Amino acid sequence: MGIIEKLQIYFAFPFVRYALIVGVLIALCSSLLGVTLVLKRFSFIGDGLSHVAFGAMSVAAIAGLTNEMLIVMPVTIVCAVLLLKSGQNTKIKGDASVAMISVSALAIGYMLMNLFPSSSNVSSDVCATLFGSTSILTLSEAEVWLSVALSIVVVFIFILFYNKIFAVTFDENFATATGTRANVYNLIIAIVIAVVIVLAMNLVGSLLISALIIFPALSAMRVFKTFKSVTVCSAVLSVVCAVLGMLVSVLSGTPVGPTIVVADMVFFFLFWTIGLFSRSGRRSIRK
Repeated sequence: MGIIEKLQIYFAFPFVRYALIVGVLIALCSSLLGVTLVLKRFSFIGDGLSHVAFGAMSVAAIAGLTNEMLIVMPVTIVCAVLLLKSGQNTKIKGDASVAMISVSALAIGYMLMNLFPSSSNVSSDVCATLFGSTSILTLSEAEVWLSVALSIVVVFIFILFYNKIFAVTFDENFATATGTRANVYNLIIAIVIAVVIVLAMNLVGSLLISALIIFPALSAMRVFKTFKSVTVCSAVLSVVCAVLGMLVSVLSGTPVGPTIVVADMVFFFLFWTIGLFSRSGRRSIRK
């Protein structure tokens, strides 16, 4: 009863309810595209774009913009498109492009925050941006509605183009040969990922976004084998981990982002164990 009463007290505050709503939506959107990124072996695009968003957020803070989305969203989308194009370059491979953009944006962002500090506590600002320690609990009502609208758009796009995304994910050459405009759908995937990255920065920070994208997909793949079942399981698991992580964070006072990532890690090892025993069971039945 003590835990329930404590939760009731916390959820009486609007900012806690806002954080839970946005956290669930971000977790759902991240997991939907995570399966595609893992299967296309482009998982680290989350890292690259999150660091780009960190650099853009530093510029927005220096410029004194109250709405950081005006800079962060367009810059991240443009870099997502550039990463997609450079990934098709034979001279610079996709992973090298991600590494260059990631490190450059992170270094420039941190340098700018030190040269033009927006507050007296630069270390706290950097920590909050990198790990999302408090930003999810300081969302305004307008930011919540913006997150809800963007999340609905992401889910709608994924459902609308599900078959095309499935085709491009598994065999891009075959999809192109059958008349599917693979470049267009790769572009859609890149833009959607950029939107998800910007939204997720408030939840887990720029350094932990990849975990939110990758862990649910990898966990689902330990047990399920079809694209649809993996996607559904990944979405459910991501939402469960987000809610569980945020509740534990509220009750124990731990940082929100790292707590959610730890929950994802625990479920990954759980699903990995289930998958290991189920495979050994199937082998024993065949023998």
